[in-house]
Amino acid sequence: MSEIHSFRHTLTYFKDRRLLSIFCFGIASGFPWVMIGSAMSGWLKDEGLSRSSIGLFGLIFVAYSINFLWSPLVDRLKVPLLTVKMGQRRSWIITAQLVILLAALQLSQLDANNQLNMMALFGLIIAIAGATQDIAIDAYRIDSLADKDSNYMAAGSAMATAGWWTGYAGLGSIPFILVDQPNWQWPQVYLVLAVILVVLMLTAFIVKEPLSNREKQQDQIESNYLRALPSQGNRPLIILLILPLIILSILYANIGYPAWPTQFIADEFKFSAISLFIATLLIIFIKQLSTLNRTVQSQKTDNSLPLPTIKIHRLTAWLLTTLVAPIQEFFQRNGTGLAISILLFIFLFKLGEAYLGRMSIVFYREVGFSNSDIAYYSKMLNWAVTIVFSLIGSVFTIRYGILKGLFIGGIAMASSNLLFALMALVGPDKALFALTVFVDGFTSAWGSVAFVALLSVLCNKTFTASQYALMASLGTFGRVMLGSYSGVMVDWLDGNWALFFILTALMVIPSLLFLYAIREPLTKLIHNQS
Repeated sequence: MSEIHSFRHTLTYFKDRRLLSIFCFGIASGFPWVMIGSAMSGWLKDEGLSRSSIGLFGLIFVAYSINFLWSPLVDRLKVPLLTVKMGQRRSWIITAQLVILLAALQLSQLDANNQLNMMALFGLIIAIAGATQDIAIDAYRIDSLADKDSNYMAAGSAMATAGWWTGYAGLGSIPFILVDQPNWQWPQVYLVLAVILVVLMLTAFIVKEPLSNREKQQDQIESNYLRALPSQGNRPLIILLILPLIILSILYANIGYPAWPTQFIADEFKFSAISLFIATLLIIFIKQLSTLNRTVQSQKTDNSLPLPTIKIHRLTAWLLTTLVAPIQEFFQRNGTGLAISILLFIFLFKLGEAYLGRMSIVFYREVGFSNSDIAYYSKMLNWAVTIVFSLIGSVFTIRYGILKGLFIGGIAMASSNLLFALMALVGPDKALFALTVFVDGFTSAWGSVAFVALLSVLCNKTFTASQYALMASLGTFGRVMLGSYSGVMVDWLDGNWALFFILTALMVIPSLLFLYAIREPLTKLIHNQS
């Protein structure tokens, strides 16, 4: 059971100066969502695109759901010139921010009516760079607090959540305020967003790189693989071929199955076919890896064996350490059953919020609110509420534990969606709008703090970027892939927004039932990690 702290003792966790840098990085993390989320949705809506088109445009967010595929590279690859001077985490943060900046400048030069494909391309670039930035920022936060207990992780999660909403909702109000002014157009707004990003980049130049022995431990794992591979015959080659095939297959499915061979397999079976193909590859890979791991275990302590110099062995060992070891360690540490249960809960927890969030701007406009109303109520008010209640939620999480915070946050998130249903029935009532935004901000902040704290605590510090991205990607996958069809769902309901929001409220129930079922082993795991 979690120890219950006094209120005064709980507040001492927020005295750590590192929390300020975590807050600032949180702002930078939330800001790309303005560029490719609310601002772009508003721009496309003003240009007359349909609800379905706007919702499907959100598929560029899929980068956030699959960033675990390249997150191990953020743990191991060094950015030329920058990493030596700034460290692993900060160099990746700055690199990602530079890419976002260049893409935003390109968006400011486009015409949405005639260059929609280019808008999607540069939006995708921002999404990929933003997802990469998130990997490095999350790893920075966890590494910075690695010498602390889980209560510091809860405080850090609160500051990260408050920062994210400052970047997304606080700064996200600026585009809607500007575009409602005379002579302001959306391309000009994106120039302003680029200038804001330049200011946000200063944080990475000011803060210090967190200390870590990550590289030493990863080198040891790689050495263990290197000593075992020479006795494995063709196994290194098989592993070397299967790993890229799995990654490319996942990417292929997520970008819409281009050039699918319909003459051999009908379109309605493409998801099943690619899933079967990936599952077959995984079975073969796991079998080969299990045999290799038995050899590694038997030779782990034998440092007298020379390290091979054959390139295929060195490449295979590097790939196994970089891409496979983080996932393998997570399953070995937690046990296969509990590990799968944790990942399923993560996938289910925020589905309802995803459906709501994707179409919220479209909903506000159709109900009858102006861009200025959206800026002041949906953005500014939501921002203030989220900051306050993320801190209150973290205090509760520190005092009573992460799991109780998740239960209360999940129930509250489902309940808040019902207020949106009421808005759909009442119409453009600003008092109800303010109340709905207030409650939604409170529930989202409360649930997010506990959720982020859970993911942070579950990470092994040797593979911080990889493991956190894997878990966070699962949560984002449900929100992005399924949430992208929210517009289609509203159209299918003939524009019945009230029924739509009632259905989103019901979506949280399966995750809470799942969390209740695994509460005891999860509590023990959190205690052990602390």
